[in-house]
Amino acid sequence: EATIHFPSIGRIVAVHVLGDCPVGNASVIIYASSPHRADALGCVEFLINELKARVPIWKREVYEGSDSIWKENIEWHEGKKQRVMVQSNNGGTNHSRGGVGGSTEDE
Repeated sequence: EATIHFPSIGRIVAVHVLGDCPVGNASVIIYASSPHRADALGCVEFLINELKARVPIWKREVYEGSDSIWKENIEWHEGKKQRVMVQSNNGGTNHSRGGVGGSTEDE
């Protein structure tokens, strides 16, 4: 699909880390080769936007103490511009959307 929008692209590589990804580390690596810089950059932007729109990516933000929040990527949630956050106390987690303790917030 990306090569339809950017026909000069020669190769594409996309890697997404599964599991823990420490703060400061790359969780997604996308590579696109092209004889034209603008096409390569446009392709990378297209790919990251498509990844976020098509894949339900959850991340857990852990704060000082034992509080944490699970966040779903805003672009994926049922095609709506909103983010689901589920807060857990004392290290517990709740992965469900809209479950007990869940809330949605428009951005």
